[in-house]
Amino acid sequence: MTIYELSIISTTGFPYFNTLIKPIPEGVKIFLRFFDFSKEMSIVQDQLDMNSKFDLTAGLISALFEFARNIDKKIEVLEFKPKKEKEIHKDFKKKGKYQGDVLITTQTESFLLHKSVREKTKLIYTNFINSKIPLDSAEVIYENEENKIIDILTDSKARKKISKHRNDIKRIANDFLSEMKDYGLWGICITSFDLSPLVTFGRKYSLENVYEILRHIGYIPEIVPLEWIYRQSFFSDEQIQVCIVKSNVGPTIENILFEPYFYLLFADPQSYFGEFPAKLTSSFSTILG
Repeated sequence: MTIYELSIISTTGFPYFNTLIKPIPEGVKIFLRFFDFSKEMSIVQDQLDMNSKFDLTAGLISALFEFARNIDKKIEVLEFKPKKEKEIHKDFKKKGKYQGDVLITTQTESFLLHKSVREKTKLIYTNFINSKIPLDSAEVIYENEENKIIDILTDSKARKKISKHRNDIKRIANDFLSEMKDYGLWGICITSFDLSPLVTFGRKYSLENVYEILRHIGYIPEIVPLEWIYRQSFFSDEQIQVCIVKSNVGPTIENILFEPYFYLLFADPQSYFGEFPAKLTSSFSTILG
């Protein structure tokens, strides 16, 4: 699991709901991701003068540093994404899209695809939170609702589908590993649609090894279904070429969110696969589709 904790609060700081999915591994860099489901504010930040902006920034940094130190979570990087002018106007047109002041945060592995995590949190907001607003007077999240939230965060449906067809997938994966061994193929992995590793094949890398490999991959752009990209990583000082393939099959969660699998190939940096990723995708997707 790569989403470790989820918190739901109001933008004024009311602590509504928190669930710990799994303890964060020691020594691992994690991301705290913010997803804003609040009503659009009418304040245009450009109206603030430089001194006012600095005062606000200083207060933010000081508060975050102190809170982080108190809960033993050292902050090393904060990433800000200023809005462009056209994005501001676009948001004003959407005013009223969200009715409350809800902020959902997740603590996750750094390599997860942010857009996919956002879609998961949006589904949670739509199905379980929106009807409870305002949070400071809301009824609690019931046990059955919490179980469904955890299922979404941990890719329960995707895991069950793989488990159901595990023997067939393992047979095909082992056949491919034998066929492509001389071409430098070292391992195969299937992940969920946010890149959380679900199952791995081959003797070279365990599932925990795959986590480490993914932590050393840089930025991953959007990938079109049935296409793939190559990235470089390493494990135990060994260079690895990682081919990331986006499938066109996967579970649909709550009859709303389609979550296609990704297939990963771990190989020698000098390997060349040609159209092999397409062949593997077709075989896996026939079973999982």
